[in-house]
Amino acid sequence: MLVSLFVKDFAIVREIEIAPVGGLTVVSGETGAGKSLLVDALMLLTGARADAGAVRHGAERAELVARFAPAADSPALAWLHENDLDEDAECQLRRVIRADGGSRAWINGRPATVAQLAALGALLVEIHGQHEHQALLDRRHQLALLDAFARHPEALAQLRDSARDWQRATQAITALQARGDSADRRLYLEHQIAELANENLAPEAIENLLNEHRRQSHATALIEGCGRAAAVLEGDLPDLLRRLRHDLMRLVEHEPGLAEIDALLDGAQIQVDEAAAALERLRDGFDLDPERLAALDARLARLHDLARKHRTTLPALAARQQALQQELDELGNSEAQLADLARARDDALARWRSAAAQVSAGRKDAATTLSTRVSAIMDGLGMAGGTFAASLEPIDGDAPQGDGAERVEFLVSANPGQPARALRKVASGGELSRISLAIEVAAMGLDAVPTMVFDEVDTGIGGAVAEVVGQALRALGNERQVLCVTHLPQVAAQGHQHLRVSKADDGDGTQSRIEALDAQARVDELARMLGGVDITKATLAHARQMLDHAQRRG
Repeated sequence: MLVSLFVKDFAIVREIEIAPVGGLTVVSGETGAGKSLLVDALMLLTGARADAGAVRHGAERAELVARFAPAADSPALAWLHENDLDEDAECQLRRVIRADGGSRAWINGRPATVAQLAALGALLVEIHGQHEHQALLDRRHQLALLDAFARHPEALAQLRDSARDWQRATQAITALQARGDSADRRLYLEHQIAELANENLAPEAIENLLNEHRRQSHATALIEGCGRAAAVLEGDLPDLLRRLRHDLMRLVEHEPGLAEIDALLDGAQIQVDEAAAALERLRDGFDLDPERLAALDARLARLHDLARKHRTTLPALAARQQALQQELDELGNSEAQLADLARARDDALARWRSAAAQVSAGRKDAATTLSTRVSAIMDGLGMAGGTFAASLEPIDGDAPQGDGAERVEFLVSANPGQPARALRKVASGGELSRISLAIEVAAMGLDAVPTMVFDEVDTGIGGAVAEVVGQALRALGNERQVLCVTHLPQVAAQGHQHLRVSKADDGDGTQSRIEALDAQARVDELARMLGGVDITKATLAHARQMLDHAQRRG
């Protein structure tokens, strides 16, 4: 549910914050006070398009923050986890709109796109107001609501699983068939593998080959270099070290520290002797063999040709050989694989048809019941003679669909004698909101979205109809958190919480304010809504009676 909504420098709002309760929160106020600004703020926080006009005059930017407390099993929490945006059990949406029209968004303090706001917002808030913001205008949402009303989650899961299995099998078959004639491909692979098999492609073998080739290529230089170094180490250097040690030892009695230097020279003499011996062994191991060098050149050339042919490096040739062998093995089983995949696809199709038939039957029954219930509720909401129908339309094509074999369209006739039209084409905003309310009441408790917002649901009605609308909203509030912007006291009296929006000139321009009303303030506000400018004792008594009567209904 929505825990708090903070708005700063938005339209005519300098700064306000509200904390809606868990039931029905009604918002009232004089015309032009900014009652619908809270709805507008929620729409922007759930992905609506922003423009510079949203920023209060004279401010650099508008800031909107909504904090939600999703249930533990909420789809919203699952979405946050899947998108690495979860933060304990909190959910905070924040959006900043600059005076130049640009905007930025955050989810739980992390930068987010407007598309992400919209995706998450659809799981948190359902706004019923103007056409472009109606959740129930989305045919996917209509289908989800009808399926929830039908109560067949197991059949839906089987439907989606079998459609996914059919698609995967079909894609695998297409991929295998795209390889063309497997016999030609096998011959090609066999030739390539045989060509690679003529060489020792083990990485260590290639490394040894490269090292030996380097030694053979530079054998002359290595022999000459080792000879020069050996001549120095075996020539005057050893004799020079011996004379140096003899001279120092004659002076040791005068300086004992020279004994340590003599020890170092003794070690150096030993190392010089060992180095000379090692050079001699290396020099003797070098072999000037032109034929061997030519053989190494030829083998390296073959390997480089293979690497270029297969567009890889020398060390990666072994992996390339394995990949070709794996493909050859798979091709050897391609016919068997195709047969297995075809059986899997046929099995998935059979399962889908069975699940689709079950889902279709459930939807048909649910559509009949939902249509009857909504039509009856519409009659009590000031649309006497109006009808509602959940129309099912078959989907063309043979490919199994994850949503089933049909789509749904909510059709409405608001007045007797008028033809039914798609809900998204209903002209009157007030009628559209009341129809949405009727649908939500008929499907009470089945909608997974925890917070519902109704903007001006009571437009064009009054009297007893307005009271019925208020009672319907209160009943819905017992199941979900509901926010309703209203101008009718019959509706406002039904709220579990009442917020009043007002405006005033504070010297810097007109500012909108909002306050939560206590019992006496609610009576005063209802009296204003009932009686206008002149509030009499009779008006106050009527307002108190209306509030007491509404609150006693529970």
